[in-house]
Amino acid sequence: MKIVTALVRPHALDAVRRALERHAVLGMTITEVGSHEPGHVQVHKGARVEVDLVPRLRVETVVDDDIVDRLLDQLLTNLDGADGQIWVRHVDLVLRVRTGEMGQDAV
Repeated sequence: MKIVTALVRPHALDAVRRALERHAVLGMTITEVGSHEPGHVQVHKGARVEVDLVPRLRVETVVDDDIVDRLLDQLLTNLDGADGQIWVRHVDLVLRVRTGEMGQDAV
């Protein structure tokens, strides 16, 4: 199993969710985070303001190894032109606390 993490701007959340749902991945964790980007400039009330922390969403899900490549292709297609990062890490074990299920059954 792998954990797929997408760090995207808030407006890209629907695109990420659509990509996951196309692969029957319905469980995900979404966290509001800030991405440190020195020199990033935003316009606030007509004035240009340098902002170090840019709002992002961190979307994480655990998936089977066999769908990772197709899921990444789908994410890249849906996020075409969007700003962000995606990374994939190996998961040794998943345990559902409430039921005691392990591995794929816990996902």
